[in-house]
Amino acid sequence: MRDANATVKGDYVMFCGKPFVRQNNTICYGDMNDDYVLFMMILTNKTVDGAGGKKVEIPDQILVQIISTDLDKKPAERVAKQFNKSGLYEAMDIGLIWLDKLNKGKE
Repeated sequence: MRDANATVKGDYVMFCGKPFVRQNNTICYGDMNDDYVLFMMILTNKTVDGAGGKKVEIPDQILVQIISTDLDKKPAERVAKQFNKSGLYEAMDIGLIWLDKLNKGKE
């Protein structure tokens, strides 16, 4: 497998020692040198009351995918697990559990 670190340069937010990257409504978490990474797409947002009575928009419905980093596989074959969750916390919580299981070879 190719070394992803050789082609990707830059500073990223690190979470548990792995890059956590968000661009618009797409969130990617994981190391491309692992077998799988976590991919989340924010499908909908909702408005809630924040601190000081301000309205804040937060992610609501999230599509979660655990994707293989094996570039020899066809794109459709790379999705190892896919599900929808309500809220970013729940999506990350369940997504990280599956990511850990798949990267350790437990299915």
